[in-house]
Amino acid sequence: MTADTLNKTLTGLGNAAPPAGEDIIAEAKRTAAAITASRAAIGRVIFGQERVVEQVLITLLAGGHALLIGVPGLGKTKLVETLGAVFGLDAKRVQFTPDLMPADILGSEVLEESEGGRRSFRFIPGPVFTQLLMADEINRASPRTQSALLQAMQEGRVAVAGHSHPLPAPFHVLATQNPLEQEGTYPLPEAQLDRFLLQVDVEYPDRAAERDIMLKTTGVDEAGPARAMTAADLAAAQRLVRRIPVGESVTEAILTLVRSGRPDSSDIEEVRQYVAWGPGPRASQALMLAARARALMDGRFAPSIDDVLALAAPVLRHRMALSFAARAEGVTVERVIERLAATVA
Repeated sequence: MTADTLNKTLTGLGNAAPPAGEDIIAEAKRTAAAITASRAAIGRVIFGQERVVEQVLITLLAGGHALLIGVPGLGKTKLVETLGAVFGLDAKRVQFTPDLMPADILGSEVLEESEGGRRSFRFIPGPVFTQLLMADEINRASPRTQSALLQAMQEGRVAVAGHSHPLPAPFHVLATQNPLEQEGTYPLPEAQLDRFLLQVDVEYPDRAAERDIMLKTTGVDEAGPARAMTAADLAAAQRLVRRIPVGESVTEAILTLVRSGRPDSSDIEEVRQYVAWGPGPRASQALMLAARARALMDGRFAPSIDDVLALAAPVLRHRMALSFAARAEGVTVERVIERLAATVA
């Protein structure tokens, strides 16, 4: 969609449109340029993970959280540190273990005594009180601890001893899981997986990228990330994403894609046969926001169906479960999602 077309669209929306479409266009251009600079800054530190970086940036722009699946050593921790530096965010990392308690993440109240002998409780914030939190190997913590973090992710606040404490804004969680080691882990329940905007699969880099990693990270001087945006810039970009108009064809494509993945109402035989449960309305919301964010990153003023198709897998793969029959026949979630995407392509 061109700037002229967007301006006409906003004008035709009447009272529902922002008062000045040209202001949105100018702001979108500035934001797209800032995001381009941010991607370049990240690319000087993170090599060979362009798709991962793109999807994580989409998550941040959409105001959501991401679940990163990948074996150790692929740069997930480095990515979080780099994002914090590039966006000027306060970033922290928590290594999840079976003995980690909710208070270790959320914080706790301690009893203190003043010089006058008066006793009172003081709240000591936990590591969740940050802007960018890396929950490393989240599936190693107990369900109670997982639930405490995921509730904070959903509500944006923490309740301790009956008192509510708001989390900093913006607030994002990038959680990681190791797909190889499953012994001694606690898989995230489906209802909690749904709170992650995207599931990002982190794969091995190609030969050229691994060569860059080897040469540029084993020398005396290692390039560090440069700040390209601030936390206020990111918050403004998140508000802008929600103001980007979405065409009727894209809206219908999202609805068709998501609703076709539900076995009780789908017209697709493979879905009815192999899918145990499908994506809920939160998947439609995630696709809408992620498609807008992807369009903004590319300097476009409205998302297209191509954005929906590109984001179908990261949005849906953790919101669907296959039946035992599907596993017995070697059917994968990716194959089912490809079949869903064919209905709107």
